[in-house]
Amino acid sequence: MKKKSKNILVVGGTGFIGHHLIKHSLKKNYKVTSISIKKPTTKNLFRGVEYISCDIRDKKKLEKKLKKPFNYVVNLGGYVDHSKKKETFSSHYNGAKNLAQIFLSRNIESFIQLGSGLEYGKTKLPQKESFECKPRSTYSLAKFKTSKYLLDLFKKKKFPTNIIRLYQSYGPNQKFNRLIPFVIKACLKNKKFECTDGLQKRDFLYIDDLINLIFKILKSKKIHGYVFNAGSGKPIKIRSLIEKIKIFSLGGLPDYGKIKMRKDEIKDMYPSIYSAQKLLGWKPRISINAGLKKTIKFYREKL
Repeated sequence: MKKKSKNILVVGGTGFIGHHLIKHSLKKNYKVTSISIKKPTTKNLFRGVEYISCDIRDKKKLEKKLKKPFNYVVNLGGYVDHSKKKETFSSHYNGAKNLAQIFLSRNIESFIQLGSGLEYGKTKLPQKESFECKPRSTYSLAKFKTSKYLLDLFKKKKFPTNIIRLYQSYGPNQKFNRLIPFVIKACLKNKKFECTDGLQKRDFLYIDDLINLIFKILKSKKIHGYVFNAGSGKPIKIRSLIEKIKIFSLGGLPDYGKIKMRKDEIKDMYPSIYSAQKLLGWKPRISINAGLKKTIKFYREKL
């Protein structure tokens, strides 16, 4: 007897992570629905996917659009321009709250919320899920309040949710306003580009490893109400990262120190990924060198 396909709703399906999650969901023969404010561009359109255009802050419209049943919901949605504080907070917090309220009585198997390592604020390192959170920006506060709301919903009503606190993800098809694609583009064109002194440490996770973590959580039926840090577990200085991209791209002229670090920017940020390793048996498989080479190959062919 043929196994029935799972229905997955990808909120923010037209974004970078959403694009890769949809691609891998289709490979697993899931029935995929994407919801986002923007419609996908022709080149990012996947056959067999139902694309819904809706603002998740509008609960009435959202309920009308999401009538069919789903097994899984993965919320990657939220306003990307963090300078617009009101929109940032409402899209990340109110949007997630609306989704949770809609699916609370729908008997879904799993609801994953994409959080952020920025929820912790400035703490000792590596950052662990047990640490007290002290968010320092509108975006991180919205993410933290969303995490708290969903975890309370699990405790009170057994809502099957888990939080992924993501640090930095990268890979093919990411926009050039992100650090790694920006540097790759400049290096492939052998151009001079401005950057900070590059002494801050960050953690970069290749997109396929992140998607693998998402599916590990979705398939773990007994694991709900947890926060999982998502990173490589191997922090790297930004200057070292840029130098690797320079070598692999055979070009590029970084102007270190030309850009000053923001006053509210935390110098070093990286996670412990022990919880995901212990509870889910997950570990990153793509090294920073391998991930950068894959990503550079994609952009070399695109530019």
